[in-house]
Amino acid sequence: MNYAAVIKLVGRGRDSARAIGRDEARELFGDMLDDRVPCVHLGALLLAYRLKGESADELAGFLDAVHARLPFVASPEAAPRTVVIPSYNGARTMANLVPLLALSLAARGVPVLVHGVTNDESRVTSAAIFTALGMTACTSGDAAARALASERVAFMPLGALSPGLDRLLDLRWTLGVRNSAHTVVKMLRPVMNALGLVSVTHPEYLATMREYYAAHPADTLLMRGTQGEAVANARRAQAIEWLHDGRAHTVIEAGQGSALALPELPSIDAASTAQWTLDVLAGRLPMPAPIARQVEVIERIATRRDAPREIAA
Repeated sequence: MNYAAVIKLVGRGRDSARAIGRDEARELFGDMLDDRVPCVHLGALLLAYRLKGESADELAGFLDAVHARLPFVASPEAAPRTVVIPSYNGARTMANLVPLLALSLAARGVPVLVHGVTNDESRVTSAAIFTALGMTACTSGDAAARALASERVAFMPLGALSPGLDRLLDLRWTLGVRNSAHTVVKMLRPVMNALGLVSVTHPEYLATMREYYAAHPADTLLMRGTQGEAVANARRAQAIEWLHDGRAHTVIEAGQGSALALPELPSIDAASTAQWTLDVLAGRLPMPAPIARQVEVIERIATRRDAPREIAA
């Protein structure tokens, strides 16, 4: 591939840059994943996409490349559809409640695969909280499938899912900014026919995600992230859309499920969050209303395909 020609096309600045097609994007991202792109070209490409943003077709090509190299995880038999939760941001100012969401769904019999990073010096990851809860990370698709079948919940590090994508993600610490890999990881489907949770940080990506899933239907719950994570804000519920069959429906309105009294949340460190999570799961502390509402809606969609109005009721 002529990387300089691609850079010339996508690197002309936000207003003048042009997108490449799906096939070319698949080849380009495949080369990135396989570490074939020279360092100078790779840095230029990642920064160019950081400025331009990815088109829906480019994201489709990027995901084609990743999924072609991904070890898929088998869903448990005779269970609701598996829910896939990406976790790549963690806690910065408020406790990370992704493990609470995952374990609450698992307690209802809904299988949940969480995938994400294991280390982030600036934030508290879901991996750290799962470790504090006594959970062992799954380092293969077979191990994750066994955990889903027996415990209904599994955590899989990105390095075990896609070493190439993990390497691209780590370039954030070299380049100083995020890159396309940070968008792609939130769209991964390591489980066939899964219900995916997708969160975005920047509002313009909501439109990009709607466009992508309209052209490439896959059951998805889309939301503005809580500190970037796909869990409802325990104190200020945000809207959640259900994207399916090329359509979009709001299944949780902003503020729905919020309580007048703000919940008492733990400190952001992994040990405190883990203990608080156990207390909520055991009923010793109340579940934050927005997360309870999110759990309810996810369970309904994962268990059966109701009409949107019935799901939201």
